Amino acid sequence: MGKAKDKSYNRIVVKLGTSLLTGGKDHLDNDVVSPLFNQMVTLHRQGKELIVVSSGSIALGKHRLGISRKIKGIPYRQVLASVGQSLLMNFYDRFFKEHDIIVAQALLAKADLSDRAGYLNARNTLLALLELGVMPVVNENDVVAVDEIKESVFGDNDNLSAMVANLVDADLLIILSDIAGLYTADPHANCKASLIPRVEKIDNQIERLAKGTSNSLATGGMITKIEAARLATSSGVTLIIADGKEPEVIRRLAAGEEIGTTFVPTTSKLESRKRWMLSGLSTRGRLIVDSGATEALRKRGSLLAAGIERAVGRFERGDIVNIYDYKNNHIGCGITNYSSDDIAVIKGVHSKKITALLSYDYGSEVIHRNNLVMI
Repeated sequence: MGKAKDKSYNRIVVKLGTSLLTGGKDHLDNDVVSPLFNQMVTLHRQGKELIVVSSGSIALGKHRLGISRKIKGIPYRQVLASVGQSLLMNFYDRFFKEHDIIVAQALLAKADLSDRAGYLNARNTLLALLELGVMPVVNENDVVAVDEIKESVFGDNDNLSAMVANLVDADLLIILSDIAGLYTADPHANCKASLIPRVEKIDNQIERLAKGTSNSLATGGMITKIEAARLATSSGVTLIIADGKEPEVIRRLAAGEEIGTTFVPTTSKLESRKRWMLSGLSTRGRLIVDSGATEALRKRGSLLAAGIERAVGRFERGDIVNIYDYKNNHIGCGITNYSSDDIAVIKGVHSKKITALLSYDYGSEVIHRNNLVMI
């Protein structure tokens, strides 16, 4: 049992995975779900702001249609989601209505957040619901989404929950599953595996551990949870992975108790525009920079053409691009003043030569420091 800290969280995103909600069955497990919901009722009455990112619509659709076999293919999964989504929301509505809590369905797809206007619309809607005391229940819009329903993209809503936490300036993102957190090895295969209680930085070693930790019942597994942790912590949000069957886990985590694996924010809260940039939803390519440029960027400098080794992918002026150092470490992102074709011409040269090489000039900086986010 972890010790309670002198910190509690106010705005909390809770992600409930399919394997947890169903207990490995093809329908919701009331013995698991009811205690979780009761904890959220308690926190809501305490004035906490809660957003739930809930999986389970496909499993419920499959159960309602009486399908026992595993169905592959996006169209069939969309059908299952279409049937199951109303069942899922009805379940939430009936439970919380008994406690005078109004819930609201919010279906999001990657395309909804990939442009600035869509990002802000989603943000404003969720914040308005919280202001009214409504509990948003967010799910991926599986019925119309194509790319997002592929398990390799959002990973059973893990990454979606991080996007939502990013959207609403959450203090805490709790990802609950049927595994207690990140282990030093696969706990199902290695009895000597030990839980890692705290991760200060997500590095190559943490990523390797995630790949070696299985979670057979969950769609996303540990890898997508680490991806979600990277986004959340780089946006100033604390993320905790914990076992949903741990007694009073949501209430205790909200009070600051350490349970499971805590991923520590790597930065303070970022203002809205920078969080949107960092989310990666509108990234069009990447720039590889040399050691000198890396050092300059770390010191809040701008990115100049002289420090760019190469551009990867095709992008236009005004697009968001990721920035990688010469060792292929992701160090930031920004809005580029030049296209990939332009950069192919001006990379590695002094800014004074840009006009001569391109016959035009959009400024000496490829990415200005005001349009730059470092991680």
